[in-house]
Amino acid sequence: MIVSRYADQEHQKTVSNIMFCGPSLDYLTLPLLNPLCNCITGLQVVLTTKYDCMEQEVISMPRIGDKAPAFKAITTQGEINFPADYNGSWVILFSHPADFTPVCTSEFMTFATLEKQFNKANCKLIGLSVDGLYSHIAWLRTIKDKIKYRDMKNVEVTFPLIEDITMTVARKYGMIMPGESSTKAVRAVFVIDPHGMIRAIIYYPLSLGRNFDELYRVVVALQAADAFKVATPADWRPGDDVIVPTAGSCGVAKDRMAGKEEGVECEDWFFCTKKLPKEKVLDAVLEH
Repeated sequence: MIVSRYADQEHQKTVSNIMFCGPSLDYLTLPLLNPLCNCITGLQVVLTTKYDCMEQEVISMPRIGDKAPAFKAITTQGEINFPADYNGSWVILFSHPADFTPVCTSEFMTFATLEKQFNKANCKLIGLSVDGLYSHIAWLRTIKDKIKYRDMKNVEVTFPLIEDITMTVARKYGMIMPGESSTKAVRAVFVIDPHGMIRAIIYYPLSLGRNFDELYRVVVALQAADAFKVATPADWRPGDDVIVPTAGSCGVAKDRMAGKEEGVECEDWFFCTKKLPKEKVLDAVLEH
């Protein structure tokens, strides 16, 4: 049974629908249901088949601020227990549509080339597609032995690539979007912090390769925000000014506008920035 409500603009009222789903329901059932439903103003009964209900399947996904859904999986680097195995590290969990495809190949070569840079920022990489383990292994060997992209060649992918033939993990993370493809994962990116909390989510369609500079910027900016209790403005890079928290009282706002907070510059009471040296950010974020 699916219950929904919507605004009927023409009649200026809210209508509630109850959709009964099942193979045994037919329109002979309607007279039996109406006496029950007519006692509620504006209630309509809709009968449908199980096939129609399948088409209206709700695709769920975790949200920013949620705990990352836990799973165990076979990968090209052995079995992992996520997020338990990654406690204390930032993680980028990302999906790709399929092995042996050109956009995915360019992405994996780029991620593999940048892996040490992400690792130095205490960030591990985990890939996923709905292909099998042996397909993964064959594809990664092909990338290393045969593929050249830009100035990258002989690239070895050493981070785990999850086998998800059953789509179990992909569905937990909302990586399957039927409007784009019901048999392939879209290009999803989940940035997960050392406590297993989802901190950022970015989605790309099948045809669009990801911007890896931006993914690295997100990881560094989130860590900087945590370390220094600040926010980062548009296009922020380490060394740029950061945004200080908005004044929580009239007194603080007045002091800021009067220039009484050292090192803080305000355009108005709600928009104040301060310097945060690049070296200080990198010292807090990067492993030494």
